[in-house]
Amino acid sequence: MPYDTRAGFPVHYTEIGAGPEPSLMLHPALAHSGAWTRMAGVLADRLRAVAPDMPGHGLSGDWDGRADFHDQMTAIGASFLEPGSHVIGHSFGATVALRLALENPGMRSLTLIEPVLFAAARTNARPAFDAHRRKSMPFANALAVGDRDSAARLFSALWGDGRGWEDLNQRQKEALIKRIALISETDRTLNEDSVGLLDKGRLEALDMPVLLLRGERSQPIMQDIHDALAARIADVRQVVVEGAGHMVPITHPAEVARAIRDMIG
Repeated sequence: MPYDTRAGFPVHYTEIGAGPEPSLMLHPALAHSGAWTRMAGVLADRLRAVAPDMPGHGLSGDWDGRADFHDQMTAIGASFLEPGSHVIGHSFGATVALRLALENPGMRSLTLIEPVLFAAARTNARPAFDAHRRKSMPFANALAVGDRDSAARLFSALWGDGRGWEDLNQRQKEALIKRIALISETDRTLNEDSVGLLDKGRLEALDMPVLLLRGERSQPIMQDIHDALAARIADVRQVVVEGAGHMVPITHPAEVARAIRDMIG
């Protein structure tokens, strides 16, 4: 299990596959690099993947609030990039992947799996943004008053893999409860686009093929986000995995791997 100091932070990362082409895989908030194991395994003949644990996640160092969380994770991700990398991100990790692509031209491909860039839906004045904020309010309120148990349960219901809270084992529950406060570190980036991912001309300048992939049963706002991004990206394809929710790379790894393989040729 390799460790290193990346962008000044202690980072654990997982290496998967021995294919000829480099790949960087960025996991969702509250997950860890092991979430990629099954999907990356299907692509192991093609991709040589590296998947870092985010600060405060997996076996990386605890998050100490030293910087903006998105800035820190982007710097860590950039330290793993190789020339001609395929970059694949899921959920919050997909927003980091998008930023890396905007700041590092020349990637071979970019795969964004359910990027939770809620500001994209707000920009288009779509009702899904307001509906999602209302639906998320109980979670936000629990987090605001420090009720981590309720916040973790509510977050899991919105963005989990379809299992109920009672279906998780105690270790899984404790891990979610321990890390749930980290979600507040992402709010300005995801809801306000504080890092300018949606600024005029940025998405239009992407110079690699882009795959937008989501689960059929995910939160309705994801379709609005994907459509808003797709309308501004030149070389883009959208894939919807039937029967899947937000955690589609974990629940449907073969389908996700197939879509990526079809995109990269």
